[in-house]
Parts: sequence; C-alpha cells; structure tokens
Amino acid sequence: MRKLVYYISLSIDGVIAGPDDEVDFFPGSDDYMAWMVGDYGDALPGHVRTQLGTTDAAPTRFDTVVMGRRTYDPALQLGITSPYPHLRQYVVSRNLEQPDPAVTVIADDPLAAVRALKAEDSPLDIYLAGGGRLAGQLLDEIDELVIKRYPVVAGAGLPAFGPGFTPTAFGLDAVRSFDGGNLVEWYSRKTDAAGESVGA
Repeated sequence: MRKLVYYISLSIDGVIAGPDDEVDFFPGSDDYMAWMVGDYGDALPGHVRTQLGTTDAAPTRFDTVVMGRRTYDPALQLGITSPYPHLRQYVVSRNLEQPDPAVTVIADDPLAAVRALKAEDSPLDIYLAGGGRLAGQLLDEIDELVIKRYPVVAGAGLPAFGPGFTPTAFGLDAVRSFDGGNLVEWYSRKTDAAGESVGA
C-alpha cells in the first residue's frame, strides 16, 4: 500500500502560514531551493515548474495530491484552476463547485477517499499539501511527515494539525540542514507489532 506523505513548511513555533495565509516570511537559501527542486520537484505547482523549465520531468515521488480548500484558494485567486497538472488533484471541500476537469472535489468523507487512494496499485505516493485542519482529519492515515523547518518564529498563524488534541507518535528517520538555517526532518508513523498506530 502506498503512503500518504504530509510534506509541509513549518516555522520554529509550528506554524504553516500566517493568520491570513502568509508564507512570504519563510526564508530560504540557494542549496535549500536546489534540494526542493531536485528531490521534491513533484510537489512544486505547475506554474513554478514552468518557471524552472522542469514541466517535462516525470513524477518520481508522487502521482497524486490532496489538499483542502484553503490550500487550493491561492491558486484560484491567480486564475489557476489546475495548480498541479502533472499530478492527479483532489480538493476536499463541501461547497466548491467543480473548478476544472483535472480536479476532483471530495465533498464528504475525506478519510474514505484517502484510504481508497492509498489502496491503489501505484509505485508512487500521495502528497498531502495541507492545510492543517485537513491534516488533523487525516492524521490516522498519514504515514510519513517531511517537515521543512524554517529558522523563523511566526508568533501566530495556522497550526500544522488541528483542531483537537490527538497525540500520535512518529519516529524521526533523518534530518538534513542547509545554509541559512533551514532543516528538513523526516518522520515515519510508529506502529505496534499488529501494525496499529502508537500514541504519544
């Protein structure tokens, strides 16, 4: 069974975006950007891949993206209805009309939809793009966390998970540091001998 991977940017204090969805306060570096493009280019939106000249690159990690309405909205505001044209796209929303033939709207039961996607026969994984509320709903199905940690304290903003208090244990697999203080942390879900998720 393939994995659901929550690949996110995170401030030191655990914020994925500012109170009004700001992300421009996240600092980067040349080697960090090169890593994102080279190792996780599948997770870049189509317009960014066009700017980088990588639109012809075949997916190597993900073939599907799942996102909440709030994560999808910035693309819509730019007039982009298919932000990840190189992936199968799913948006979880109760009130979004079908925005594009290439986008599937999940109106209810995102857990069942994600379980069905995970059960598909594919060598590539599923990219959970956010946001935090959706990640909280799908926490039981998240197999791996790839956290891009930025050296900045936001002070306020949107949490990576929520709402709700649901301690869930993940094991740290690896950490990589970059110039400028960026870190990437890889975590895998901890399970017991029966394969059941372990709490905190």
